[in-house]
Amino acid sequence: MKKRIIIGVACAAALATVGVASPAYAWHHADENPTPDLALQPVATLADGLVSPLSLDVDRRGDAVLSQNFLGELDQVIETDGVGALSTLATAGTPGLEIGAVSSRRDIAYYAVNDQAAGVSNLMSLDSDGVPEQLADLGAYEAAENPDQVNTYGFTDLDPACAALIDPAGPAGPATYTGIVDVHPYASLALRDAVYVADAGGNDILRVDYDGEISTVAVLPPSEPVAITAEAAAAFGLPDCVVGADYAFEPVPTDVERGSDGWLYVSTLPGGPEDGSLGLRGSVWKVNPDDGDVQLVATGFAGSTGIAVDRDSGVVLVAELFGGADGTGQISAVSSDTGEVFAAFPVSSPAAIELRDGQVFATVDAFVPDETGAPQAIGSLQVFDLVDLSDGDCWGDDGSHDSDWRD
Repeated sequence: MKKRIIIGVACAAALATVGVASPAYAWHHADENPTPDLALQPVATLADGLVSPLSLDVDRRGDAVLSQNFLGELDQVIETDGVGALSTLATAGTPGLEIGAVSSRRDIAYYAVNDQAAGVSNLMSLDSDGVPEQLADLGAYEAAENPDQVNTYGFTDLDPACAALIDPAGPAGPATYTGIVDVHPYASLALRDAVYVADAGGNDILRVDYDGEISTVAVLPPSEPVAITAEAAAAFGLPDCVVGADYAFEPVPTDVERGSDGWLYVSTLPGGPEDGSLGLRGSVWKVNPDDGDVQLVATGFAGSTGIAVDRDSGVVLVAELFGGADGTGQISAVSSDTGEVFAAFPVSSPAAIELRDGQVFATVDAFVPDETGAPQAIGSLQVFDLVDLSDGDCWGDDGSHDSDWRD
């Protein structure tokens, strides 16, 4: 299973090997405490023709594992002479099941097999022998514990007479409700002590010990309430009386990574419309894995489906599926200290992202529906150099303490 991806070894070597002379996406920033002036330079496409590549892991040796979620497929990408080759590691086994929430540690890949509608989700492990094994039944845990039942979602200030006009079985659901049983692991992170899972259905971060025991690390808070517009009311089949009323959507965690401060960093979608029609509401949070404390890092993202955290600076890269002025996608750089977005690079529909040794690995065109709404087989795994314009060197995750990474 494990083979070296040579292109991920060193930023300068990769440029020389591939010989790509592409324009850089650059951002210049200066103030009293300047953040780095960064450029994102395309290097290579390692795999293409992918369907919904929504989850990705690249380990410290440059091995890449990704999911094609809606195909129910777990894949590895192997690079030879600057060309990537895609191979299948595992399948869901049953048509209609989804594979996602990919991570890896010490020659073992971890991933989830999901049937969200049926409440079924299992966290699987796959070692170098290629035989999948169930590590934990996440669906059973959600059914038994339903951790986000402590949250209340929906309208916060709606007149009771108006609330009575809302069909609880309609597309918007009840006017107000507490967290329901729903399981959809979207991302995982395999560390020394456990595998941490971002559950987009359960709205929580779970810890799965390597003996299979599951516990709740934290429940993400409801999204900040927003006023419902006439367009949103019509789209959700709601009566006109809700226009202007505040609604708190579910938080929907989509990725989990560890920072050098030991906290878990989590990206979230806002629930409800994710295209910015109710504002740019995607966020990045940090979670203390020891006591479950949750703090907001930054907000204002469009379709924040993936993050990467630089271990030295604390800068967070955010993949925004619908980001940018034209809504076609971007990767943003955020200071975890100030929450400031200090750089933005146009990238077409990025979903999953990893930062390794000055290179950004990203799944691109990951979810671009056709005229029927179905995902197209146009996704790709691409590599970019992240360059500090002040000296021309690769920036971020320099590998100086790789021995500590995920040990």
